[in-house]
Amino acid sequence: MNNIIAKDLDFILNSGIDWEKFRNKTVLITGAYGMLLSYIAYTLLRLNEIDPKFNVTVIALIRDKEKAKKRFGYFIESKHLRLFIHDLSSPIKIDNDIDYIVHGASYASPHYFGANPIGILLPNVIGTYHLLELAKSKEIEGFLFFSSGAVYGKPIAGEEVTEKDYGYLDPLDIMSCYGESKRMGENMCKCWSQQFGIPFKIVRPAHIYGPTMDIEKDSRVFANFINNIVKGQNIVMRSDGTAKRSFCYIADATVACLKVFLDGVDGEAYNIGNDAAYVSIGKLAEICVSTFPEKQLQIITEKRENAGGGENKGDRMLMSSKKAEKLGWKCTFTIQEGLKRTVESFLQG
Repeated sequence: MNNIIAKDLDFILNSGIDWEKFRNKTVLITGAYGMLLSYIAYTLLRLNEIDPKFNVTVIALIRDKEKAKKRFGYFIESKHLRLFIHDLSSPIKIDNDIDYIVHGASYASPHYFGANPIGILLPNVIGTYHLLELAKSKEIEGFLFFSSGAVYGKPIAGEEVTEKDYGYLDPLDIMSCYGESKRMGENMCKCWSQQFGIPFKIVRPAHIYGPTMDIEKDSRVFANFINNIVKGQNIVMRSDGTAKRSFCYIADATVACLKVFLDGVDGEAYNIGNDAAYVSIGKLAEICVSTFPEKQLQIITEKRENAGGGENKGDRMLMSSKKAEKLGWKCTFTIQEGLKRTVESFLQG
């Protein structure tokens, strides 16, 4: 196992979460190949290594078996891991009992919004429908829906948004396919809860980063910066750098998501981010350079040829995580600490 991931899992497992709630349970995780969802799967599988009698089973729903084998390489032989190859656009048939469902299958990189909007839409709407129907038939104990800050649209006033601050989304803008479908997925969870009693919670992660991010294909800015650092290249910034984001290291985000899942209020949504790491893209670039002075990197500004799928000039939104913090969670890793761990994980290979 990658040394940084192993350290992260130790951190997560010692975070005070009530792991007994997962003992002898089966958890279906969709989008299990993804950055944050894979960490949740790793964490649950690691519980079985610590206690051979813990007996939590992870059903990892994926679409590409070979990619999944690489992602779960360390755990691939575990009797507690089952790879389930399935496209969420069709109904799900699983014979096993299922206690929990974690639904995170969805492209999140803006690169795909204009290029494959239907591929964005289907898992968030049709996929959510099939999973909620499965949840109903299995009489599950909990359903965690991974949403996004995209549901807030353009905030009406100010930079800080809470879980109740919704702004404008244009349904005829193709780039709204992600935000609109996440909104629909959230509403579907509420509808199935109202009519069929499905217990659900929603997490809306801010910008999460860490060892499992795809620095080659993810078009988002931090992935690009980390890719530059790993390759010893100058930091390339394709905007004026004024956009601001909150950046949360994956180990902190994993603890937050599991804390919400087990201790959050049914039927409610929780922002997951690091309020103390709310910085501009320009400042982030400076942090990347200063954190690795030995690499002698510089910040290069380039004009972006294709405006679609990148940072929006002047876009500023702090997704307040105060509600999640009331559950007893708080961020531990600064951007510098998380950045060092992430880069080191990629350099290890």
